[in-house]
Amino acid sequence: MASKERSTNVYSVKGEVVRSIAVPSAFDTPYRPDIIKRAVVASEANKRQAYGPSKRAGMRHAVSTWGKGRGVARVQRLSQGRNAAESPNNVTGRRAHPPVPEKDWSKKVNQKERMLARLSALAAVGDEEAVRARGHLFEGELRFPLVMEDSIQDLAATSDVVEALASIGLDDDLRRAKEGRKIRPGKGTMRNRKYRTPRSLLLVVSEKDAPVFRGAANLLGVEVTAVESLNSSVLAPGGSPGRLTVFSESALKRIGEW
Repeated sequence: MASKERSTNVYSVKGEVVRSIAVPSAFDTPYRPDIIKRAVVASEANKRQAYGPSKRAGMRHAVSTWGKGRGVARVQRLSQGRNAAESPNNVTGRRAHPPVPEKDWSKKVNQKERMLARLSALAAVGDEEAVRARGHLFEGELRFPLVMEDSIQDLAATSDVVEALASIGLDDDLRRAKEGRKIRPGKGTMRNRKYRTPRSLLLVVSEKDAPVFRGAANLLGVEVTAVESLNSSVLAPGGSPGRLTVFSESALKRIGEW
């Protein structure tokens, strides 16, 4: 006996249900959190840049040793002074085992595993329980995956984007990301990553130059991406599946062509 075809609602920018649409079979992919985690970890590892100190770091001194017989440690000392230098056990000395830029941080993932991770993460965003388990907040009885009319792609003003998302009960998640922005502890505050912002919803559109990219740019935690750019890292940030995701109607139809 053939299984019943799954369907979902299409919402307007006013929050009204305008029609019902069939859900592509990609959303029926088996849930594999292990494959998703592996693909996301590999993706993040492949973004790492090689780093390491200069080969002469900590060694740019004129030093000599006093030898024995003075009642002090026989370490290298500045030729024009008495302070110890260069040796790793000295204050201001070189590092004993510094990171080397030759280290390869990349991780390999098979192509079929990477494709399965993307489809499995896509299936998770279409499951209401998985979305709630990830910590996202939304109101009302919404049908997942969330789909809105293509007019959502034409909203170039931030206020219009917020109003459209609030019309279907997603304003609580926008507020969660905004109020959850905190100052990062540690030295990251000095390295251009002062704030840590929770991930909010993902908006998937069918055009790379849609006006909504500009309209949602100032919304904390909100990310807009074209359907061809979808991957497991975007759908499951940090390897945690079930991100709150809104698809435009045309974007959902393109997923049906996968």
